[in-house]
Amino acid sequence: MPDEENKQLNIPNHIAIIPDGNRRWAKEKGLPEMEGHRKGAEITDKLLEKARDLGVHTMTLWGFSTENWKRPKNETDNLMKIFEDLFNKQLKKAKENMVRVIHIGRKDRISESLRKAIEKVEEETKDFTKHVLNIAIDYGGQDEILRAIEKIIEDGIDPKDLWKEVGKMYGKYPYFAFKNYLDTKDQPYPYPDLVIRTSGEQRTSGLMPWQIAYSEFYFADVHFPDFTPDELQKAVEDYSKRNRRFGGDKK
Repeated sequence: MPDEENKQLNIPNHIAIIPDGNRRWAKEKGLPEMEGHRKGAEITDKLLEKARDLGVHTMTLWGFSTENWKRPKNETDNLMKIFEDLFNKQLKKAKENMVRVIHIGRKDRISESLRKAIEKVEEETKDFTKHVLNIAIDYGGQDEILRAIEKIIEDGIDPKDLWKEVGKMYGKYPYFAFKNYLDTKDQPYPYPDLVIRTSGEQRTSGLMPWQIAYSEFYFADVHFPDFTPDELQKAVEDYSKRNRRFGGDKK
């Protein structure tokens, strides 16, 4: 639960983090690149704990994009092992804190052992509702949109009648219903209120293009391994000062 000071803040329901800069962090310290990824995995636990303490319901962490397969095979193989370890460790913590853990992205190209670890965590935490943790691995925003369209077609909807038919199924505003085909389809807070990117980069790289239409953005200059819980606190405090209009009048 938030402490008294943080109760005065406007806490986002959903924070998504693009954890950039692991390799640059390692290079600057004269370390192997994989040490940067390991350090990033370590800081992840601290950030998730901080987010829960603040009262954030949903966290999304993007670990590996569909484009990251272009990296050397030894790096991607090692990353799969790091992610497998991450999911295995999260199972105990998820049960302790009633966190539903969800993988977003593709499961058909990741290692079998990682896929099994993901399926185990998802199954054993599926009934938790206090918090949600999305871990995006082999995820790309364009890929998510294409997979959503494939699911719509599998439902027997003619692409020519897409919006009319989806509207019949889900109501007056079919573009709202499109969320039912996305990776975040059955979550209480599918749309990130705040998107954080580390390492000074100011782009989304395709993260959740449908869901972040009205998100606020916070760009941190530090590399992800140096994005401490205090840095997350600063991001939330900055977000709390903003006025979100969602295309309407100022509140």
